[in-house]
Amino acid sequence: MTIDPASAPAAAKASAARPPFRTDARGRSGPTDSGAPHAASEALASLAALVPELKLMAGLLTGGAIIAALYFGRDILIPLAVAFLLGFLLDPLVVRLKRWGLPRAPAAILVVTLALGLVGLAGVFLGNQVSALSAELPTYQSNIRHKLRELRASADRPGMFDGAVKTFDTVKKEVEQGTPSAKAPPPLQRVEVAERTPTPMQQLINGAERASGPLATLGIVLVFVVLILLDRLDLRDRLLRLWGGSLHRSTDAMDEAGRRISRYLAMQLVVNLTYGIPMAVGLWLIGVPGAILWGAVAALMRFVPYVGPMISAIFPLALAFAVDPGWTMVLWTFGLILFLELVSNNVVEPWLYGASTGLSAMSLIVAATFWTALWGPAGLIMSTPLTVCLLVIGRYLPRLRFFDVLLGSQPALDAPTRIYQRLIAGDLEEASDLAEAQVDKSGVLAFYSEAALPVLRMASSDHASVATAEHRHRVVVGMNALIDELQDEYAAVPPGAAPQVACIGGKWEIDTMAARMLSHALSLDGQDAACHAAGSVDAQYIAELQLDHIQCVCLSYFSPAPQVQARHFCRRLRRRWPDVKIVLGLWNMGADFTPDEKAAQTLGADAVVTSLDEAVVRISEFMGVHLTESFMEAPVAEADAVRMDAVRASGVLDPRAQPLFDAAAQRAADIFDMEMAMVSVIDATMLHIAGAWGKLENPSADAALSMHVGEAQISRAESLCGHVVANQQTLVVPDVSKDRRFASNPAIRDRGIRFYAGAPLRTKAGHIVATLCLLDSEPHTLTQRETRLLEAMAADLMKNFTASATEWREELSAAPAKDASSATVGQLVPEGS
Repeated sequence: MTIDPASAPAAAKASAARPPFRTDARGRSGPTDSGAPHAASEALASLAALVPELKLMAGLLTGGAIIAALYFGRDILIPLAVAFLLGFLLDPLVVRLKRWGLPRAPAAILVVTLALGLVGLAGVFLGNQVSALSAELPTYQSNIRHKLRELRASADRPGMFDGAVKTFDTVKKEVEQGTPSAKAPPPLQRVEVAERTPTPMQQLINGAERASGPLATLGIVLVFVVLILLDRLDLRDRLLRLWGGSLHRSTDAMDEAGRRISRYLAMQLVVNLTYGIPMAVGLWLIGVPGAILWGAVAALMRFVPYVGPMISAIFPLALAFAVDPGWTMVLWTFGLILFLELVSNNVVEPWLYGASTGLSAMSLIVAATFWTALWGPAGLIMSTPLTVCLLVIGRYLPRLRFFDVLLGSQPALDAPTRIYQRLIAGDLEEASDLAEAQVDKSGVLAFYSEAALPVLRMASSDHASVATAEHRHRVVVGMNALIDELQDEYAAVPPGAAPQVACIGGKWEIDTMAARMLSHALSLDGQDAACHAAGSVDAQYIAELQLDHIQCVCLSYFSPAPQVQARHFCRRLRRRWPDVKIVLGLWNMGADFTPDEKAAQTLGADAVVTSLDEAVVRISEFMGVHLTESFMEAPVAEADAVRMDAVRASGVLDPRAQPLFDAAAQRAADIFDMEMAMVSVIDATMLHIAGAWGKLENPSADAALSMHVGEAQISRAESLCGHVVANQQTLVVPDVSKDRRFASNPAIRDRGIRFYAGAPLRTKAGHIVATLCLLDSEPHTLTQRETRLLEAMAADLMKNFTASATEWREELSAAPAKDASSATVGQLVPEGS
């Protein structure tokens, strides 16, 4: 058989195109299954791609099922929700009676009975008001007829659009005349069906049927309220068990929900009273009948969001319209309602509510619409508390975090992320406005440290992953424009001598931006600094730097692993200028990186910093700026003399208070895991330690400068507690050595203090007589919740001290006169401290 050579390649291709065959045990041939694993992997990959869609579908179905359950189960859920809200209101009274020695069951029954009695008395009083008012209404019929005639006559007068309306009617008639009309239908006959008058028994049965529903609901609510008040702790335990997961997180969620709802309901009651009482007084002065009734109605209707105040305003306006023959009473009533609404909405509510609910204005409106659609008017009244529960659940359950984002009043994005997003979108004007707001709030250096550097970190992280070339271009152009704007607006006075500090970008353009920011920060600090753009580190680039008169160089890097480039750059600088001090600014290192002396030596630098504050401090040290005057001294308020009178009168320096302060300091140090805690008292010039526990474990600290009770070794100007007293708020310094305000403070630096947190101890009059402080030789951070806990511990300590001081005062008053005359001023604790 002869084969054509030209057809051989085609035959080979056809053979290769056929699927391979295998031979089984009997010698039969068949196609192989080598493609089966590949098909299985493709199927698995397609299923994996469908997982997010399946999760979304499952979430939507679950949400729909929950909404359907809320709608169809509203007959049971509405009374239960109302009972829970009433339980939040009444439970503090039950707890108070229990503290007075009354068992919980009698206390709950007594509170519910008193509440029902108050509601009944209010109903009787308002019923009498309604009866008296209804008896007087027929006397106002003539005024109503007269005013209606006036309004009708005013409506019949020619208006500005009467000519246009007449013209339109004329044209319409002409058009209708030209159109053939159909034969008119025969007139319809009117038929009336007279209903049979029900008998008294039928009327009684119908009334009972109409009242049975509300009465049954009230009975269910009453039973639920009593059960909630009786078994509150058991109910709490069951909810914690149902919540599952971390017990700490579940407890925090329930505490926060209870605190927010209780505060909201209490503030709502106060707001309603501050609206209803002035309403009743104002209507009484105007002369509107039933002023007390309409004030009570106004207070009650404000529990209904949005529509309640409008409904309550109809009644006094209608009555003023009926009573007064003229229009003066109507205008005065309208002005009173408008004035109270403006004051309540813009002054009282923001002042009392504050951030009690944590809900945004948009979420309140959406929640009111949603719950009204589900549960009607009851849902509208309870919309805010129910939405607060959803907010707290979303805050503590990761899977429902979207509730916190959608409903919360906190910004969804922090300041750096917002600026970064505006830059990505090319909205330079909005980014500039955000940057200007940050600068006005905290200063240029704080903006660079807290906003600009994080923006560049995000840009560096997204550079090779999700950022496109256009996005990178927008960020670079926008950040350079922001820095130019800040340098023009906050320009430092140029010194006469040549700059002795050089800030150099390490490799990329964002490194150069960080160098520009550091240079500007140094110039604002009084140290003129030159800035050099990043470039290829070769002989020509090194020669063009011209660092002959430079004493300190700071190299900026945003790369997450800049060790190789930084070490090479430092080696080239050392070779050319061996006496220059080198500071490495590694702005994008991970949390496990420690910028200590060992890291600096490994990289060939004199210091390694990770923040602009720390860079300014280290460069100032290398430049010989060790001035103690450079740290921020504690200011003294103008009214400090009044505070000093409160300090002397409070008795905080009484030796009998030391055990109490020592125990509080030990508890604070143990809870926050700090090396030392103390209670300090600031007088006119010095800091006194009234109680302390622990010691700083820093071997570099001077032992001669340790802090002990009763010693006054720190001046008020050098103490951090002096800032707490001056600013009248808690102060937290995560790392003193990196904080430009306090890094050069000799009293803090020589004692080895790296972390400080201090909360004020206030008297009932609001005067700060002491501070509860946390100290450590290592840097730390406190969350917002931990800061509030420290403030709460300070408040509890002041409460316990006040109780002890009262006992000392009673003992002093019972002592002989000669003993009282020998007591020191600090031991006297007068009334009102």
